[in-house]
Amino acid sequence: MGLMVIFALVVIVAAFGVVRSLRSKNLLGLLFALGTVVVFGWFTFMTLFKDGFPTAH
Repeated sequence: MGLMVIFALVVIVAAFGVVRSLRSKNLLGLLFALGTVVVFGWFTFMTLFKDGFPTAH
């Protein structure tokens, strides 16, 4: 479950990358940042959906 938390942080950082590349009109950066958000975001969402939120021990 720790990996899921790390992937969620990657999604947040990549979302900032999407916004930044849109402002600077960087199409290649937008492509990679958007791809990262989609792939890692889907993995994070489905992990939360299937296993639930990780509990602290």
